[in-house]
Amino acid sequence: MGKGDKKTRRGKMIMGSYGKVRPQKKAKNIAKPKAKAEKKA
Repeated sequence: MGKGDKKTRRGKMIMGSYGKVRPQKKAKNIAKPKAKAEKKA
């Protein structure tokens, strides 16, 4: 178990892969501007 082991966190970091042991960071919720309701004349 070490750098060559795909199942460990260190192995995944070396390989550059992600999974259960090394999850990717989720994008934070970005506040979307609300669509303004247009009034009909």
